[in-house]
Amino acid sequence: MAEDGQMNAVSVSDRVWKALLALRDGATTLPPRGWTAGEQAAWSLYAPVARRDRRPRLFGQIGQSLDGRVATVSGDARDVSGPDGLAHLHRIRALVDAVVVGVRTALHDEPRLTVRLVSGPNPARVVIDPKGRLPDDAPVLAEDGARRVVIQSVDRARPQGVQVIRLSGSGGWIRTADIAAALAAEGLGTALIEGGGITIAGFLEAGLLDRLHIAVAPLIIGAGPSSLTTTPVERLSQARRPETRVYGLGSDILFDCDVSPGSASRSRCPITAEEYATAARRA
Repeated sequence: MAEDGQMNAVSVSDRVWKALLALRDGATTLPPRGWTAGEQAAWSLYAPVARRDRRPRLFGQIGQSLDGRVATVSGDARDVSGPDGLAHLHRIRALVDAVVVGVRTALHDEPRLTVRLVSGPNPARVVIDPKGRLPDDAPVLAEDGARRVVIQSVDRARPQGVQVIRLSGSGGWIRTADIAAALAAEGLGTALIEGGGITIAGFLEAGLLDRLHIAVAPLIIGAGPSSLTTTPVERLSQARRPETRVYGLGSDILFDCDVSPGSASRSRCPITAEEYATAARRA
């Protein structure tokens, strides 16, 4: 496998995917000897999501263009990710307990949040809907055997089979820490925070995400909503610099970022004078 900072070409063969699904179900499988470099890269990428022998974890996933957009000005986001980027998203869905979106994403994109491009189970579908705006006939609430959950602050009934989690909120906002605790209490501790960018950023800034996947597709949109909207910094020395591995998915490039609490997710700048001199010589 390539070293950190270099491209890791991913090959998700049938034997790799079967091993990952077994890992999701509690097996202690290790990648057997004889796997190709691409298969080992696939294991390195997906095993942290699939394993269940550690504390509950939250993962963020964003698909974006080269210029950091997730949709056009008119809101068209259907083809931002390439086919391999979409397959990656469906793999993550199949490996987590739940997939979580905010109500704006559920209303605008009308996602199904199911696993269709790979084999594997459908995760529980969770919508954060503080004011109860999501209609009962939304695709994300369609009955298909998967668990369906709405997290809301208002007293609103939902169709039979849809679980409601009532959490207190203020100004149409529910604390992300309360949402994470509620998911863990419901046995949905390993979850994918899929969208939108504001929802993902909320979990990121609260220090609740363990990993953030950013899949970049080779297209330039020019304008439209940005992928992540976080609190801006004035100086680059204040910027997050997470430990990152880069994977080639085929049609898309994936940045796998370690943003877990306690990780080296902040820049060490300003650096020492000696380090600065060394960096200057290498420039």
